[in-house]
Amino acid sequence: MALLGLIFYTGSLKSKGWTRFYKIVPGLLLCYFLPSLLTSTGLVDPKESQLYFVASRYFLPASLILLTLSIDLREVFKLGPKALIMFFTGTLGVIIGGPIAIFLTSMVAPEVVGGAGPEEVWRGMSTVAGSWIGGGANQAAMYEIFEPSDGLYSMMITVDVIVAEVWMAFLLLGVGRSEAIDRFFKADATSVTNLKNKMHEFSQRIAKIPTTTDFFIILGIALGATGIAHLFADNIAPFIQENAPFLERFSLTSHFFWLIVIATAIGIILSFTRARNYEGAGASKIGSIFIYFLVATIGMKMNITEIFHNPGIFLVGLLWMVVHVGLLFLVGKLIRAPYFFLAVGSKANIGGAASAPVVAAAFHPSLAPVGVLLAVVGYAIGTYGAWFCGILMQTVSP
Repeated sequence: MALLGLIFYTGSLKSKGWTRFYKIVPGLLLCYFLPSLLTSTGLVDPKESQLYFVASRYFLPASLILLTLSIDLREVFKLGPKALIMFFTGTLGVIIGGPIAIFLTSMVAPEVVGGAGPEEVWRGMSTVAGSWIGGGANQAAMYEIFEPSDGLYSMMITVDVIVAEVWMAFLLLGVGRSEAIDRFFKADATSVTNLKNKMHEFSQRIAKIPTTTDFFIILGIALGATGIAHLFADNIAPFIQENAPFLERFSLTSHFFWLIVIATAIGIILSFTRARNYEGAGASKIGSIFIYFLVATIGMKMNITEIFHNPGIFLVGLLWMVVHVGLLFLVGKLIRAPYFFLAVGSKANIGGAASAPVVAAAFHPSLAPVGVLLAVVGYAIGTYGAWFCGILMQTVSP
């Protein structure tokens, strides 16, 4: 929080130096990158720290409720089919990117992507595919299906986190240049702009000076509803696991899946009630604070020094990501999709419900639910897509 406070303080300064610096480096990127230095220098141990768990299980659902509170669903649906097209393009990029990365590496350095039995690299990379299409539940499913060794699995988790976070840094960098990227794509971002403007007009129309009572009611709604979401998730996930275990392939036995779905549903239901007027007292601003706290804890998961322990595997991961990103830019250019759809479509795959709303909210807080809705689709198809990717990687492995 001290780091976040320092970033926002310097970002508010009007001096030429700081203004020029923040024009080049977005504040959100610093909120994400600087906490990673705490991990890389050993000041924070991400395996011991519970900050990310607290942020993702409590602050994330609370933020989704507050950011969804004032959403206009009709305007969201007017965003059109391009969001879904870019999401599925991102999925396809992950599925074909893994085999391409292994094939190209095997031509130059086959020992990097070789191995035998549980040490076969493709087995470990299948777990990365599960994470990059869906999330943690899909990653665990691939671990059970393809059975990589624990050592290989541990290494792949590091590859997953660092490569994904490096790409997230570039995505956040692009948010500040989204208009230039849209011009390059010749994209019409009118629907996104209209949604942002309508949400801004609504919040301006009902704006008031918030009282302590307002803040307590807003926090009561957010965290009370988060408690309700946990209550349902705590019962639904085990019930499905016990009575319909075959639904695990759709992530329906995942507690986190239900937590995010139920929290978002509560936020949407509240958007049809008078509770949406608390946007005027700053509901989305508090939601944004929760999101920034999550951003900082995501950054703390990244230990940059891990790259030097096995650089070959990280290069394979980066090559895989290049295929994913290249396909997104190609299709984005062809269908003239706004950068918003590219960024959120990618993170709904690569980061799931923990990262997609962060990137969406970087454009505007009211857009966070779009990221969540796409991430839910990723959970549903993640196991199938990752399994197919794993089979393709096995086929091309040396």
